Amino acid sequence: MILRSLPKLSIIFSSTNNSRFLVNATQRFISSFSTTPASRVKFGVTARVPIRCMSTSPISSQTTAEDQVQRVKLLTSTDDNYGGVIVELDQLMDSTTFVSILKASILHWKQLGKKGVWIKLPIHLVSLAEALVKEGFWYHHAEPKYLMLVYWIPESPNTIPANATHRVGIGSFVMNEKHEVLVVRENSGLFQGTGVWKFPTGVVDQGEDICIAAVREVKEETGVDSEFMEVLAFRQSHNSFFEKSDLFFLCMLRPLSSEIQVQRLEIEGAQWMPFVEYTAQPFIQKSDLLKYINDICLAKIDGRYSGYTPVSTLSNFSEHKFYLYLNAGELKKSNS
Repeated sequence: MILRSLPKLSIIFSSTNNSRFLVNATQRFISSFSTTPASRVKFGVTARVPIRCMSTSPISSQTTAEDQVQRVKLLTSTDDNYGGVIVELDQLMDSTTFVSILKASILHWKQLGKKGVWIKLPIHLVSLAEALVKEGFWYHHAEPKYLMLVYWIPESPNTIPANATHRVGIGSFVMNEKHEVLVVRENSGLFQGTGVWKFPTGVVDQGEDICIAAVREVKEETGVDSEFMEVLAFRQSHNSFFEKSDLFFLCMLRPLSSEIQVQRLEIEGAQWMPFVEYTAQPFIQKSDLLKYINDICLAKIDGRYSGYTPVSTLSNFSEHKFYLYLNAGELKKSNS
């Protein structure tokens, strides 16, 4: 999407008798930027922005270079890794003042050759969202405490990446030494009122690893402590949650306790059920996906299937450790 270019700041006079008024008007124009409003606006750096004067006669000798090029306040910004800038607003300001500073800032960024502009608008500054949209910004994504808006400066195809396209879910296959599988019956969601017994499932939280989420969800729904073993398989689906795609990971966990304490908010019941009884449920038998999952679990029980175990590792781009999921057994064989 190619957005319109912002007009350059200009003051236009056609009368040859208004040179003194031109000087005063220019000074008043500049002072509107440099005066801090009562709402304690926080600005960033200052930059030299040209103020062009167009007239049918030469400008009065009282107009100096200082009048034609003045320093104006700009929004605080940091550079991103792709030639753009990021602005995190924090203090209240009125829309008129904000738009004036925003236009000057965009002009400055354009002169620097910047591309995308990201503005993080906290929830207490939501009143500025309308002003940003009117200046050509659009919504990129929202979180509980902020709204992110973006703008594309160059007259070239927009390369700003789309918002996150997927959410991540997990299902936990937990089996004890008696070949009993831990199952739950939900009192909300798609399985509400169906009477179906299913594996504990849930959504991975922001900043949470898949292996941690699987253990957490089992504990929250059933009270059973467990140890993560492997990712057995994963499935991708689309348009599953507000037009977003979904990645679902089937995980195998080893139980560390057996006593069940049901979380009543979402779970109607939980129990240890013989695996053959679980797979015999009519709903399970009619689902191609669940039948594949059953076959995987049976193959794992019989020692005929290997999943992916988490290995803690580091990246060249971050100091934080993350997990790489791999078939450790096969990798060991190939290296021996």
